[in-house]
Amino acid sequence: MTSASLQPASGPARRTVVAAAGAAGLAAALTACGGSDDSSSGSVDSSGSSGTAQGDQGSGSTPSSGGGGAAAGGALASTADIPEGGGKVFADQKVVVTQPAAGEFKAFSATCTHQGCAVKSIADGVINCPCHNSNFSITDGSVKSGPAKKPLPEMKITVDGDSIKLA
Repeated sequence: MTSASLQPASGPARRTVVAAAGAAGLAAALTACGGSDDSSSGSVDSSGSSGTAQGDQGSGSTPSSGGGGAAAGGALASTADIPEGGGKVFADQKVVVTQPAAGEFKAFSATCTHQGCAVKSIADGVINCPCHNSNFSITDGSVKSGPAKKPLPEMKITVDGDSIKLA
């Protein structure tokens, strides 16, 4: 009889555990879809790796509301830092700078228009968002594939000599 009285008590406990596990999984999935401050600071090069000059820019600057971390007159990057046919993501400033053709530099928001994730890499002429695999053109920010429907908003930059600054 003791085992029979324990049986009903173990049923609800298992349901509670399963429900809690499901809620934790849902919370993790929703967190991945939201915008983030990004655990990596600095930039990611067009290969998606940490790159050679990653720590050279973006470190020490803090994001400001409205203008980005390098808006205080500091250079965002050198033109030599942006590979032709590729680009670089500057996570701290929430901007991605591309060079679609030699000497032509473009900048776009690094926040995916699908659900606000941060884009992470540039490869094969597209800016990639890892959350749901949206891809955007390095030339104009237009959607190449994925669930995103709107292009990445263009951001103003100025190129003065070999220095790229947020405008």
